[in-house]
Amino acid sequence: MSLIEGLLQTSSTVTLLGAVLFLLVLYLRSSGSSAEEQGKEPPGPRPLPLLGNMLQLDLNRPYRTLCELAKKYGSIFTVHFGPKKVVVLAGYKTVKQALVNQAEDFGDRDITPVFYDFNQGHGILFANGDSWKEMRRFALTNLRDFGMGNKGSEDKILEEIPYLIEVFEKHDGKAFDTAQPVIYAVSNIISAIVYGSRFEYTDPLFTRMADMANETTRLTGSASIQMYNMFPWLGPWIKDLTRLKKNVADMKMEVTELVRGLKETLNPQMCRGFVDSFLVRKQTLEESGNMDSLYHDNNLVFSVANLFGAGTDTTGTTLRWGLLLMAKYRHIQDRVQEEISRVIGSRQPLVEDKKNLPYTVAVIHETQRLANIAPMAIPHITSRDVTFQGYFIKKYPSIRPHPLSPPGNHASHPACIN
Repeated sequence: MSLIEGLLQTSSTVTLLGAVLFLLVLYLRSSGSSAEEQGKEPPGPRPLPLLGNMLQLDLNRPYRTLCELAKKYGSIFTVHFGPKKVVVLAGYKTVKQALVNQAEDFGDRDITPVFYDFNQGHGILFANGDSWKEMRRFALTNLRDFGMGNKGSEDKILEEIPYLIEVFEKHDGKAFDTAQPVIYAVSNIISAIVYGSRFEYTDPLFTRMADMANETTRLTGSASIQMYNMFPWLGPWIKDLTRLKKNVADMKMEVTELVRGLKETLNPQMCRGFVDSFLVRKQTLEESGNMDSLYHDNNLVFSVANLFGAGTDTTGTTLRWGLLLMAKYRHIQDRVQEEISRVIGSRQPLVEDKKNLPYTVAVIHETQRLANIAPMAIPHITSRDVTFQGYFIKKYPSIRPHPLSPPGNHASHPACIN
C-alpha cells in the first residue's frame, strides 16, 4: 500500500483534504502576486501547485535534471522543489560571480529542515549570522595552526600512508572493497588535526564514528530525505529520518565523550588540536565573566561533526574514484607510475614535487572533474533583494550553486565548485 493510499484510508481524510485545499488556496494567492512589480524573475519550468516540479526531478540524482534544464533555460533559472522556489546557478562564471564577486548578497546558508533539525543553528556548515561567522573564523585560523593546508597536514598524511598500505597489502593482490580503509585513513588525518592524535583502525570507537559519519552522509542525500526537506510533515513515515536521528544522537554522545577526555588532560600552554584550542578559548571567556559567548558545547560538538562530515566522505570518495579510474585506464596508470618513479624514485611524494609532475597533477585534476562528488554544492540564500544578470531574486529563496555549464560555455562536463 502506498503512503497516499494509507493516508486516504485513515479517519482523518477530511482533515487532510481540508488542509491540502487550504494550502492550495494559499499557494494560488501567493503565486498571483505579480513579478512584474519587482522585476523579471529567472525563467523555468511551470510548477504544479504544492508539488512544484518534483515530478520532473530525478530525486536520486537531481543534478542530472538540473543539467538538462540548464541547457533549455540558461545559466540562471527557477525550479520548484515542492512548494519551495529555488534559483539554480549553472556554470563556473555564474557561480563565481554570485559567491565570490557578490558574496555579501549570496553568502548565507539555506538551512534545510533536516539540517536544522540536527544542527539547530550550531557549528560551521549549517548556520548563519554571528555564530557562523565566529565559528568559521575560529576554525580557519586554528585549522591552519594545526597543519590544514600546509606542511603540518602533509606530515600527518605521510604518517598515515604506511597504515593504509599495510591494510591493502594484507589482501595479497586479491580484490577487496577499498571504501572502509580509505575512509578510515582520511578520518584519521582529520582526527590528528582536530583531536591531536590518530586512532588504530581496530579501535571500536573510531570505526563506529567513521562508519556512522559515512552512513549519515549517504542517508542525507537519499530521495526520502529530499522528500522530507520539501514536505517536513512526512517525517513520521520516513525511515531514513529515524536512522539519521539516531546517528546524530550517537555522534553527539561519542564526540562529547572524546572532548571530556581531552578536557581532563588539557594543557593551555600546549594545545594538541582544534578541540584543545576551542576549550582554552571557552575557558578564557568564562574566567573573564563572559558566560554568553558563542564558545559553548553545542558549537564545539557540531563544529567537530561538520569537519568530519565534510572532510571524510568527500576526500575518501575522491580517492576511491582515483583508484577506480586507475584500474580502468591502465595505460594512464602506467604513465603516472613512470613519471613518479622517474622524478621521485622510491621516497614518499611531497607537495613541492607537484611542479615536476605535470602529467600526474593533470590526472588528479581530471579525476576531480569526472568524479564530481558534490554536484549540487551547498545551498545558499540571498541576504537581500538582488538583481543578478538582469533577473530579480527576492530575499531568502534558496540559491543552489550548480556547476554544470550551460550551452555556449567551454566545459561540457561537471566540475567541482568549492
